[in-house]
Amino acid sequence: MTGAEPSMGQAGAYGELERVPTGIAGLDEILGGGLFRGGVYIVQGTPGSGKTIFGNHACYTHAGSSAGSSAGASPEHRALYVTLLAESHSRMLGHIAPLGFFVPELIPDRITYLSAFRTLQDEGLAGLLTLLRRETAIREASLLVLDGLVAAEETAASTLEFKTFIHELQTQAAATGATALLLTSASAGADMVAAEHTMVDGLIALSSRLSGWRAERELEVRKFRGSGFLRGRHSFRITDDGIRVFPRIEARLRLPSRRDHVEGAPLTTGSPALDAMLGGGLPNHSTTLVGGPSGIGKTTLGLQFLGADPEAPGLLCGFYESEAAIRAKARALDLPVAGLIEDGRVGVMWQPATEGLIDEICTDLLGTIRNRGVRRVFIDGLDAMCRIAGDQDRIVRIFAALTAEFRALGVTAMYTRETDLRGTFLDAPSGEPSLRQTSSVAENVVLMRSCALRSGVHRLIAVAKARDARIDPRMRVFDIRPGGLSIDDGPERAEAILADRDAADHGGE
Repeated sequence: MTGAEPSMGQAGAYGELERVPTGIAGLDEILGGGLFRGGVYIVQGTPGSGKTIFGNHACYTHAGSSAGSSAGASPEHRALYVTLLAESHSRMLGHIAPLGFFVPELIPDRITYLSAFRTLQDEGLAGLLTLLRRETAIREASLLVLDGLVAAEETAASTLEFKTFIHELQTQAAATGATALLLTSASAGADMVAAEHTMVDGLIALSSRLSGWRAERELEVRKFRGSGFLRGRHSFRITDDGIRVFPRIEARLRLPSRRDHVEGAPLTTGSPALDAMLGGGLPNHSTTLVGGPSGIGKTTLGLQFLGADPEAPGLLCGFYESEAAIRAKARALDLPVAGLIEDGRVGVMWQPATEGLIDEICTDLLGTIRNRGVRRVFIDGLDAMCRIAGDQDRIVRIFAALTAEFRALGVTAMYTRETDLRGTFLDAPSGEPSLRQTSSVAENVVLMRSCALRSGVHRLIAVAKARDARIDPRMRVFDIRPGGLSIDDGPERAEAILADRDAADHGGE
């Protein structure tokens, strides 16, 4: 072939590497599809971070994928779990038995547990290698978990001997096609950069850290040969079903999942007067921020928005009021959304504003939107989501990613955010309304405030901006009545109240 011939590329010349899914929710997405067949990966973490559960979860999902097959099923669905200096197998199985992935029928045909500590003591690393090679072949295992790599490292007479052991493991994995997970400990705050890390195909670090008073588990893929992956820290939980990882939402949605949609006629908010102030309604597939003090009527407006189109599936994600409280509020105000919630056309997700993981909330929210075909979303409590996120530097990126994905999914969204009584956002500098932190979140902004005049307290509403629309920014007086917000058609009453309030203020100087 001459030099003018086009290159075949690595995949064409050498063949594409075969993926081996871990079966751990969220992790395969971070890895770009799973581990690679015949690869060697270190899973490292502090005591109690979840390494043993990680290894077992991978074994059971791997072997269980063909549990219903005949006796001659492919050997790619068998796992070998080898322990060194670790808890007894009976105690380990007792600890994982309550978890949803545990299937005792898979033992010993598809999952084999083996202790190799005595071999390591008596025969050293060479004897351990021989045992792993022999047992992997006998069991026809395609997934090998070695729990307690630190014991092998401590047994090595030198760093070179331990590096040679890792190299031989890699050679064995490549020859047999068995993917290997090496579980090892790390001290809290340790650098965790060792010679073996440079040799293996991947390094996954598990950790648990304190965020204020609460503890959070985190996973980080620090190295992964052969594929791109989502870098940085990702939250995870150990649930009743095992490990569940939540890819960092701004990394996962760096680009929307599909081309976005902005065309279409404006959508009604459920209030003709507010629609007119917005220049005809809410722009299709846009995001609206509703700001106002507690009790002003933000939730009522959101419920009105959800019930404005009975044909559009809706979803309420709330942080302050339970589903029962939302139902009671909707019935008390005789809102159309009450019936839509009853018959399931509008769903309710309630996340108490106590503890939670922001990436879990966003993952569940987007999953529900896709599964239900939701077209209208109302998130009641942007402030609560910000507090749950903890790291305030992430907030704008998270909501920018969510907003773009909502557009891509054909969703029109509405958020609420707390202000003081005058409609000023609580983080605003110099007492002036701060829209800078919300401009990337919301394309439309509706502000509510209260105005005390003599013995009365009046509710006012205004539109600060709307995407590609000619708005009427003048304030209107509104009341909350059966059916929702009753907004004045014109600004005259609001102007009179504000003029009287201004005169009263100046008269008191």
